[in-house]
Amino acid sequence: MQLLCDRLSSLTNSGTQITPETNLISQLSIDSIKLLNLIMEIEDTFDVSVPINALTDVQTVRELADLVHKIKSAS
Repeated sequence: MQLLCDRLSSLTNSGTQITPETNLISQLSIDSIKLLNLIMEIEDTFDVSVPINALTDVQTVRELADLVHKIKSAS
């Protein structure tokens, strides 16, 4: 979770304190390009493949971390 928060902080440069409850879109202004870049980094870092359609329900940092954990556990 901390690694994800750190990466989001450097990606957004928003100065917003990132917590598990931080909303990716409304609070961090993550657009589709930034999201795809983040997903590619997550895939490389955690050696997983994140399906794009799985992101439709992800709104917070915790939900993204839970998704990565779920995918990692299933592989």
